[in-house]
Amino acid sequence: MKQQVLVMYLNTSGLDSEVLAWSFYDGTGKSDPTTGDSDLPPYDSGVEALRDGWRLFQASQLIPPYPGHEYDTSFLKHEFWFEKLE
Repeated sequence: MKQQVLVMYLNTSGLDSEVLAWSFYDGTGKSDPTTGDSDLPPYDSGVEALRDGWRLFQASQLIPPYPGHEYDTSFLKHEFWFEKLE
């Protein structure tokens, strides 16, 4: 068995929220995805990925912004990691 990993950055901390960005890594060697190779996300939400058999194995911590820095640009904080074993 080999692992496929899907990282999705959602609009909010809810798994049912809209996908804003994503990355896909295929350890099976069946595909060689790269950044920007699709305009459409593989799923509309994290829940759709779960329904398709992806297993959620990590979600980012919800860390409130430091006072006065609420509008600073930084990392995408609603990151979810999924895996499938093929």
